[in-house]
Parts: sequence; structure tokens; C-alpha cells
Amino acid sequence: MENRTEVRCFILVGLTNDPGLQLPLFITFLLIYIITLIGNLGLILLILLDSRLHTPMYIFLGNLSLVDFCYSSTVTPKVIAGFLMGDKIMSYNACASQMFFFANFADVENYLLVSMAYDRYVAVCKPLHYATTMTTHMCVCLLIGCYICGFLNASIYTVDALSLSFCESNVVHHFFCDVLAVMIISCSDRHVNELIFVYVASFNIFFALILIIISYTFIFTNILKLQSAAGYRKAFFTCASHFTAVSIFYGTIIFMYLQPSSSHSMDTDKIASVFYTMVIPMLNPLVYSLRNKDVKSAFTKIILRSG
Repeated sequence: MENRTEVRCFILVGLTNDPGLQLPLFITFLLIYIITLIGNLGLILLILLDSRLHTPMYIFLGNLSLVDFCYSSTVTPKVIAGFLMGDKIMSYNACASQMFFFANFADVENYLLVSMAYDRYVAVCKPLHYATTMTTHMCVCLLIGCYICGFLNASIYTVDALSLSFCESNVVHHFFCDVLAVMIISCSDRHVNELIFVYVASFNIFFALILIIISYTFIFTNILKLQSAAGYRKAFFTCASHFTAVSIFYGTIIFMYLQPSSSHSMDTDKIASVFYTMVIPMLNPLVYSLRNKDVKSAFTKIILRSG
């Protein structure tokens, strides 16, 4: 079988070619990445060090922080280096690796949010059975399932995109090797490949979203039945952080990937991509920590102990 891929590297157009914006954007994205690293790795460390946070909710949250750190690190350092040194060339293998790992971690996050929704459903709707339902074995099984789904879906996306021929152009109109952006520059018929991508992505996103909506339907129904104002507030704050993270993540993903191809604008797509590749991983630790008394208490305890 002949190798249909003729290009050996891809050239990433990036966010902008304006020389005057390179330094400000470099500083901005460097700060975002530093906050992302500190926020996510700090939250993971906090969960590991405080035994009170060794519960299903925080086990999932720790894995969410790990995934946010990983998929931001898949994209952001290359973007920062591009602003600093102007290096926008990426080898074929590096592009394939970035595509795979980004899709992998994004899909893991997709299913982690489902697992966290189920955890919140059990906590609010079946509190007396929480300890017997959300066991360590159940958490491990859910986490393994998330990572397996991420690996399988990322494999499909990557093989689907790189099975195309690239012979006329190697210029990717994006700041990273996104599946759709790479598919667009193919010189072969990509209709079937795009359909495969859209169907698989749509299934994963909407299957996860439907499960989350079902969980929250039961949760909100249960909250409305509560007679106590204190119980109402407790149930609401138990789910508020997760619901916020879900809204941000799925709103951006649906806007980015599931709109008709005729309405795609590369500039709009790149702005949306900045949001979900860099901003969301930075925001998640803040969303889950700012209104969380357990996290604040654990942080205070660690600071006092170190002091």
C-alpha cells in the first residue's frame, strides 16, 4: 500500500500575524497557562493531602483537574512558543499526537462530567444510599470507563482525519491541529470522513448531555420538594459548581463542532477554541473552589500547617 500522505509537516496560521499583538498575546496566554497549572495542580495536591477530601465527589474533581491540566498542556505551550519565537511549523507526527491527546482528554472530560452528575444525583436524591452506591469500586469503574471512552473516541477521530491525503496545502488555519481544521486542507474527498466525525462527536456529546439533563431533572425535582430552606440551599450549592462547569463546557463545544459546516467561520472558531482549550481549564478550579467550604477549609488547614 502506498503512503497517500505527502506532506511531512503542517504550518499553523495561529491566532494573528500582527507583529504588534505577539508580545501582548504571549503575556496573556502565559498568565492563563500559569493560572491553569497552579489552579489544577494545586487542587489535585489539596485533594491528595487532605483525607477529608477522599470522597467520590473530590476523586472525580481531582481527575477533572488532571484532565484540564493535560489537555491545556497539549495546546497552550505550542501557542505560547509561537508568539515568542514565531515557530508555527509542526511535524506530521507531532500534529497527529496533538490531535489524538487533545481529543482524548476532551472526551474524558465529557464523560467525567456525566459521572459527576450521577454522583450529585445520588447525593441529593438518595442521600441515605450514597455511601453504599458511590463506593470506591463504583468510582474506579466510572473513571476507567471515562478514560477508555476517551481513548477509543480519540483513536477514531485521529485515524479518520489522517486517513485523508494532504498534498495541495499544508497550511492549517488554526492555532493547533484541530480535527476539522486539518480535514479541511485535505486534497481527497472528505465527505464521508466529516460525516463519521460529526456522527461520533454528536453521539458522545448528546449522549453525555442527555444523561446529565436526566440527572439534573431528578435533582431539581427533588430540590423543589424540600420543605426546609436550609436543605434547599444545601442541595442547590451541592450542584451549582458542576452545573456551571457543564453549561460552559457543552455550550462552547456545541457551538464549535456541531454547527453546519457552511456557517463555520475560521476566526469565530479560533476564538471559541481559545475559550475551551485555555480558558475553561483555567476556570474549572476556580468554579469548584470559590464556593466550596471543604476546599477552602482544606486550603486553610494546609497553609496553617506549613506556617
